[in-house]
Amino acid sequence: MDFIAILRIAVQALTRNKMRSLLTMLGIIIGVGAVIATVGVGQGAQQQVQDQIAAMGTNVIFISSGTVNRGGVRVGSGATKTLINEDVQAILREVPTISAAAPGAGTSAQLVFDNQNWNTRVTGTEPQYFQIRDWNFAGGADFTGDDVTHSANVVVLGATVKQNLFGGSDPVGQTIRLGNLPFQVVGVLQAKGQSGIGQDQDDMVYVPITTLQKKITGQDWLQYIIASASSQPASYAAQDQITSQLRDRHRIRQGQDDDFSVRNLADVAELADQSSKIMTLLLASIAGVSLIVGGIGIMNIMLVSVTERTREIGIRIAIGATESDVLRQFLSESVVLSVAGGIVGILFGVVSSITITKVLGWHILISSIAVVAAVVFSMAVGVFFGYYPARKAARLDPIEALRFE
Repeated sequence: MDFIAILRIAVQALTRNKMRSLLTMLGIIIGVGAVIATVGVGQGAQQQVQDQIAAMGTNVIFISSGTVNRGGVRVGSGATKTLINEDVQAILREVPTISAAAPGAGTSAQLVFDNQNWNTRVTGTEPQYFQIRDWNFAGGADFTGDDVTHSANVVVLGATVKQNLFGGSDPVGQTIRLGNLPFQVVGVLQAKGQSGIGQDQDDMVYVPITTLQKKITGQDWLQYIIASASSQPASYAAQDQITSQLRDRHRIRQGQDDDFSVRNLADVAELADQSSKIMTLLLASIAGVSLIVGGIGIMNIMLVSVTERTREIGIRIAIGATESDVLRQFLSESVVLSVAGGIVGILFGVVSSITITKVLGWHILISSIAVVAAVVFSMAVGVFFGYYPARKAARLDPIEALRFE
């Protein structure tokens, strides 16, 4: 008996009891749909976290002021004032794996333009900062090295600040008041959204570091240094080299704690990626239980079908059907049930994912690998759970089968 004939007989047998076949497929439909939707949720969350980390910049190493021990009391992180502008130049000069570095210090200030005002974070830095963070401009440009040298009163606006002060108008070339000082707007950054810790990266303005230190805060130390390695593998070597170099510059003896901290965002990305993968696998495993339950349902119905069709099986064997013909017939019915359920399950999973996105606003990434894997697994479930009923049917004694009422 050829494959087409077996498939046709299987479909005819299943359509005799349409409702029963549909209910049998329901377990597979729910299982496949749940796997696709849950994997989509997990991968969407993973992609969102990676995008947030990527928004911080490329191969970024973050050096911040650290803690210090004063009379046995350890002051919290960021309490030291030992990071200075010369450290930035030393890192660029003595760490060959670093391609760019920029200082950073900040404060809060009230910004005023015309009859609008907005309180935001003011960051002092250098032009390389925007290169390191891979941050493009929506209008204008960044301030220059000459602006840093001359402590110019120029400012770059984040998208949130621009919207609150200027609305839809172009702010480039306009003068705003930052505290009690006038500043000319030279550029507007493209929106980056929230950071991984929920901070609005666009609710910030940027001025030359020398302007911040000399005219706004009066402080000559840095809160952090942001650096970019030449590649992600090189960032690990750069992390160690920076630590060694700063310990030497700050005259920290062996055994003493660092007065700074060095963090590699590649480590953060890898940790977040591993956590997301584990969560995705867990969600898919839980959803996969539905496929197993669906498979058990298929086996149960196929066993019932063998009992109901015992006399039919006896007639087939009596007129020349071999044991393998009967085995293939019932196995094909099981596979048709699981594959049909898998196809409908794909549609159910895609619709569920779209619904989740629209209703809950979650970012979902439908994986083609998850779709293929769910269908293949549903076929395997059909073969695995359909084999025993098919084998039982194939081994029926034809004489006993013909006597069955």
